[in-house]
Amino acid sequence: MLDQKLIREDPTFVEKKLSRRGKTFELSNLHQLTLKIKETDIELSNLQSESKKLSKLIGEIYQQNNDSAPDDFNKMKDQANNLKAKISNLEIKKRDLNKEILNELLKLPNFPSDKSPSGNDESQNVEIKKWGNPTIVNNQKSHWEIGENLNLFDSKRSSKISKSRFITLIGDGARLERALINFMLDTHFKKGYLELIPPALVNSDSLQGSGQLPKFSNESFKCSDDDLWLSPTAEVPLTAFHKDEIIDINKLPLKYVAYSPCFRREAGSYGKDTKGLIRLHQFNKVELYWFSDPKDSSEAHKKLTSDAEDILKKLELPYRVIDICSGDLGFSSSRTFDLEVWLPSSKMYREISSCSNCLDFQARRSSIRTKIDKKSLFLHTLNGSGLAIGRTMAAILENGQQKDGSVKIPDALIPYFGSSLIKSN
Repeated sequence: MLDQKLIREDPTFVEKKLSRRGKTFELSNLHQLTLKIKETDIELSNLQSESKKLSKLIGEIYQQNNDSAPDDFNKMKDQANNLKAKISNLEIKKRDLNKEILNELLKLPNFPSDKSPSGNDESQNVEIKKWGNPTIVNNQKSHWEIGENLNLFDSKRSSKISKSRFITLIGDGARLERALINFMLDTHFKKGYLELIPPALVNSDSLQGSGQLPKFSNESFKCSDDDLWLSPTAEVPLTAFHKDEIIDINKLPLKYVAYSPCFRREAGSYGKDTKGLIRLHQFNKVELYWFSDPKDSSEAHKKLTSDAEDILKKLELPYRVIDICSGDLGFSSSRTFDLEVWLPSSKMYREISSCSNCLDFQARRSSIRTKIDKKSLFLHTLNGSGLAIGRTMAAILENGQQKDGSVKIPDALIPYFGSSLIKSN
């Protein structure tokens, strides 16, 4: 969430910063609301001060002999009651204004970083680097063809269980998923991450705090009888884990790694990636999450991205790093590095992790602070997949496919999977 004070003092600056997202943001109404709340605060403070002085005077008179009470004592009491009524009305006005301002603020995305490349859409994202040697061979099978041939997963029967875009992992497919989860968790744990397994159901406040609500309500599954939603990513509960807390500066950075099932409607994506493991309604993910001292978050962003990259390197999967342009940034992100893994069947790179620095945007929405020199300030939060499990499996199947139809398991994963090959039964 953006700083209300900044919008009140310099709305033109805020509009200009937000315009780098390729859209026009009109803040005149919100600006007026912030001025009104400021005026209301000043008026309320003055009336409360006046009321406090008058109440004290009345109290002193009560303690004296009633015969010595001034002639206008009753007028003083009437004045005190009038002040209390005005204060009550102003408090209601302030509460209504705060609610209106919050509703407007929650709709505004984060500022793009000045370091993010300028652009309107993904075509203007900038490639930073590549790693590994992409395999380019004609007639390579897609991961879903490999999976079907090796009986690793079943989507047709899964649609009978639930609906389309759900999948049941079978045999070596289920074993490979489990191996990847444990491998990723162990790798990140050795780098100093504290492992969490958060709830899969989250409340509306949690989704609002991380930036999914109100904008992306149509992307999540809601439980109709409760204020609970199926979590679209562990980023949501990990942000909320320290909601309304003041974290000791000496404990920063806090680095968490969490495995979680994720649930997304994928609204607006129908017709895209309908086969295989790329765009499912339910998928597993290992998430990396940092709470950082604001002065360190730029370096923390590079480190978090490097930790996600390390998984791809250990699994010997070719990938590239993309600096996301200002117009393609996620709602809560100020700067994002996407990791895209090579999929030979389509001869292209596909996103497997988005590593984002959200600055104080989520911390302000969730009231997560620290204190530096006795001054309270919002932390910076960072997140990234480390990695998305289904997409990692798809990349392993395609990059490891052999001429005889088997799939070679990366050396680093063999101790977890228990074999160097997946063969047809």
